[in-house]
Amino acid sequence: MSRRRILLLAALFAASPVLSQTRTPDVIFVPTPQEVVEDMLRLADVKKGDVLYDLGSGDGRIPVTAAKKYGIRAVGIDIDPDRITEARDNARKAGVSKQVEFRLGDIFTMDFRDATVVTLYLLPELNVKLRPRLLAELRPGARIVSHQFDMGDWRADKKLESNGRTVYFWTVPDPKKRR
Repeated sequence: MSRRRILLLAALFAASPVLSQTRTPDVIFVPTPQEVVEDMLRLADVKKGDVLYDLGSGDGRIPVTAAKKYGIRAVGIDIDPDRITEARDNARKAGVSKQVEFRLGDIFTMDFRDATVVTLYLLPELNVKLRPRLLAELRPGARIVSHQFDMGDWRADKKLESNGRTVYFWTVPDPKKRR
């Protein structure tokens, strides 16, 4: 094969979004303490029949805990393949692999419309950037819980102090009743 053809193929592979990671993580992985995970799920009033999406799921502790404790289906989305591998392993070890799915992808483009509960531990500017999608795509009544960071001028319905950290809670309003 000619050198030119090899360089052309290498350029095509590098440009392919399927074969290369096009984005890097917006935040570094910092795990949510287990006590805060428990408080987030309680504040969201997770119950049988819910579908939880954890955006930026890291090691998967929120979806794994939700599936194990509440018996619900949960999906974690993370852009880091190492975190996805770790999360899948954690789900397997916890015995909830059939209830929990981890998807490699960008939270700003992935589909999460079937969520009844969304959990977040992102930076404030990422929460604000994500907010229009959450409001547009989630059904009225869906619950959103964020560890540590709010959503700008969208005032939380509830706020909880947990182990020295703040947990914020919102309910997606009916679009006809939004201000």
